[in-house]
Amino acid sequence: MDKYSHNYNVILDNMDLNEYRLRPISAIMYLQDAFARFCATKKMAAYDLFPKNLYWIVSEFNVEFEENLPFWSEEITTEIWISEITKLKIYTDFKLYYKGEVFAKGNGCWFILDTESKRPAKTDIIAEKFKADNELVLGEHKKFTLCEALDKVSEIVHKNNLSDLDFNNHVNNKSYINLAEATATDEFRKLHALKTINIKFNRESFLNDVLVCSTYKTDIPNTYVHKIMKDDTSVCDIQTSWVEKTSDTKILDYDLDVKSEGLVKV
Repeated sequence: MDKYSHNYNVILDNMDLNEYRLRPISAIMYLQDAFARFCATKKMAAYDLFPKNLYWIVSEFNVEFEENLPFWSEEITTEIWISEITKLKIYTDFKLYYKGEVFAKGNGCWFILDTESKRPAKTDIIAEKFKADNELVLGEHKKFTLCEALDKVSEIVHKNNLSDLDFNNHVNNKSYINLAEATATDEFRKLHALKTINIKFNRESFLNDVLVCSTYKTDIPNTYVHKIMKDDTSVCDIQTSWVEKTSDTKILDYDLDVKSEGLVKV
């Protein structure tokens, strides 16, 4: 069985500017980075696959969060492993720790695509490199189904730019989640904490594509569906659920452990 662990610190770019806490979207980016590092240890990173006309793509993420996420500068630990390998799909499960406690957990579904055909390649090469650990943090891997979208509450239009692109010259997953997050008002985010997020990446988008992100209520209180479309075709579907915040701990009232190794004595 293989599990990969890596430590990160919450940096300014990855925190909520209102509360100085880690943004949930940034936690997902840490997980993707940890998986890339894990693959690199097996000679299966993106740059290892390019010469073979293959590349990684994630199709789904499902994450559950605790209310209070780490503050700026605090150290967090990611733990990720391959939990299931089918003929075409690779599932990862993961946990994020802060001071020894889990503050986020979930799973993701990945494919290896053929560069020319854009079709999934068989996972034999993965099975040869990785040993699956069948620990499932959210239970059995199932295809996620969105709630029915009811009343539209907001909509934004975005034209993809260079900052949206990843190393494959596709729009980065982070950009889609940013769009969904941007449809929530500042007042709503101040009063609510993200509890769960389910993300289904349906199609790629590219530089200068125009995306429309529409957010809808569902029949479940504080649960929303976010549909991101390009030319009336779904690019990404996201579902979020929120809880009212119960903690009022501020960074000024918190015993922040800022390490001193950066000090230079003169």
